[in-house]
Amino acid sequence: MRYASTAAAVAVLSMFSMTQAISATTTDTTVEVEATDGLNISSPANWTATAALSSSFATGGGTPAETISGADVDYAPGAAINPVNGPFVPGSPGDLGALRPAFSRPSGSGDNSVSWNPTLTVHVPAEAVAGEYTGVVRHSVA
Repeated sequence: MRYASTAAAVAVLSMFSMTQAISATTTDTTVEVEATDGLNISSPANWTATAALSSSFATGGGTPAETISGADVDYAPGAAINPVNGPFVPGSPGDLGALRPAFSRPSGSGDNSVSWNPTLTVHVPAEAVAGEYTGVVRHSVA
């Protein structure tokens, strides 16, 4: 993720598409994440970027046994990478059952930028059926 701030105010989003393959015979899972080419956002000088699961990870018909909710997906923003004109504050790690702060710039003025590489951890419920699960984690800034 990369956030840049200038005088214009714009809210933009980034999406991660994640495929979660679950086997009925093992607890091991394979996770495949596709991300956009990064994200550049123009925002007022002080901003907060948030992360949310825009829809549950699902397979098949999306029945309860074919769904992994945001409460089972943990998000950790990690450390600031290449920060310019901070300060920048990472959000606290936690689940995506609700909108979660990813990173913020609580004070300062002028152009700024920061990148981070979030970590997603998916806790597969015991009742989940085998299948390929897909979902989208959305980032936005205001």
